[in-house]
Amino acid sequence: MSLTLPTRARSSAALVLAGVLWGTGGLAGSLLGSRAGLHPLAVADYRLLVGGTVAAVLLKGGTFPRTAAAARRVLAVGGLFALFQASYFAAVALSSVSVATMTTIGAAPVMVTLASVRKFRRWTVVSVAGTVAGLVLLQWSPGEPISFGGLGFALLAAAGFVTLTLVTAKPVEGLEPLSTTAFGCLAGGLLLLPFASWSGMAIPLRADVLAVVCYLGAVPTALAYAAYLRGLADAHPVLGSLSAVFEPLTAAVLSAALLGERLSVTAWCGAAVLVAALVVGYWRPEPR
Repeated sequence: MSLTLPTRARSSAALVLAGVLWGTGGLAGSLLGSRAGLHPLAVADYRLLVGGTVAAVLLKGGTFPRTAAAARRVLAVGGLFALFQASYFAAVALSSVSVATMTTIGAAPVMVTLASVRKFRRWTVVSVAGTVAGLVLLQWSPGEPISFGGLGFALLAAAGFVTLTLVTAKPVEGLEPLSTTAFGCLAGGLLLLPFASWSGMAIPLRADVLAVVCYLGAVPTALAYAAYLRGLADAHPVLGSLSAVFEPLTAAVLSAALLGERLSVTAWCGAAVLVAALVVGYWRPEPR
């Protein structure tokens, strides 16, 4: 028991760390877009290319796929990474970091539930209804127009993330999870490169811009996924499942502190309802 508890604690801490690091990705991407004048496609491409390189080289996720099944998996993951990241940063540009992140992360469990649950039990219905109500309140503020473009891209990002989760649920022989992430990011970056190049990928060679590029690829991408994969095996079931809540909360706090984004009272109520629904969804007392 003395060995099991510390292992679980470290794994749970790794998952919480992953959620916090993911929560800084939208902020870093927003800063890169504004300081370098980049289109969301270019921001997403820098994240995938730099993150994949860091994961493959520095984090030793470089076991190259050697079978046809592994290559197909990497290509599929790459396409979904490209869709997810491009849509997410488009949502950030059209709305805000906090709203885009909360909408994407909040909508994902609903989509997973609708895709996987055969019988809707009481707590499942509560979670789905709460999530939908939270998203409505989050997007709607009295006297302010709703960014339907931001909402649409956030939902598209959530769909990409959910599909990515479902595709990678079944492992492929000879392809480790970190290798899947590393080469999936690189494949996604290469697939996105023609479109990102068309939008313009040139950046000013200034220390602040280069630092944001490196941070975006290394910390909320490579390190966050490494921490997440590290924590999956032995995490405490409650803390592990609730770690997803830390991503939107981190994004909301940092965007308010550093970007001056302010949510209305209605939006904060929506965020509270959304977080509560996420907690219920990840820790429902009834079987699926």
